[in-house]
Amino acid sequence: MSPESQGQNAHYLSVARRGFRTWRGDRPFWAGLFTMLGGVPIMYFPYANMHLGNMTLAMSTTAGAGSLIIGVLLVTLGLTMWFHSIVRVFAGVAAILLALISIPVANIGGFVIGFVFALLGGALSVSWAPGEPPAAEEPAADETPETVTFANDESLPEGALHGAGVPEQPAPYDTTVESEGGRHRAG
Repeated sequence: MSPESQGQNAHYLSVARRGFRTWRGDRPFWAGLFTMLGGVPIMYFPYANMHLGNMTLAMSTTAGAGSLIIGVLLVTLGLTMWFHSIVRVFAGVAAILLALISIPVANIGGFVIGFVFALLGGALSVSWAPGEPPAAEEPAADETPETVTFANDESLPEGALHGAGVPEQPAPYDTTVESEGGRHRAG
């Protein structure tokens, strides 16, 4: 870094990380991720074969096509939560319903792993709300706003200190009680 440089350039990984953090904060990121993670075991297990030594255990069922459809829909809903977050409530409800349907159709919801992830992702999507934009910065406590001061207050026109054109408010009631028991106006 030379003495003439104005500052150090940010490393490209830091810039990418901050950009990703901003992108992630504007959408139901974790809801979409959990929903997609729930869809993977639901669509994988009906087509998987486990090998235990020389024995092959096929987990395929007659509902393999139904499991594949449910898994693909869950992955699609997760991507929808990321890239079209305006329909997050619909996508969350659909993910919850598909997770519940996966219990009888897809090997107990992908051996409960896919069911739990899809249910959690759907619930997070339904409950997610976008953040409020940052408020405009107000001056700090030590900074006073610019004010106009006059040398002598008698030279000011009437109403200049209290705002010109503001209608006069009636005088407040005095706290002294008259002899008849009522209150009278001050001034």
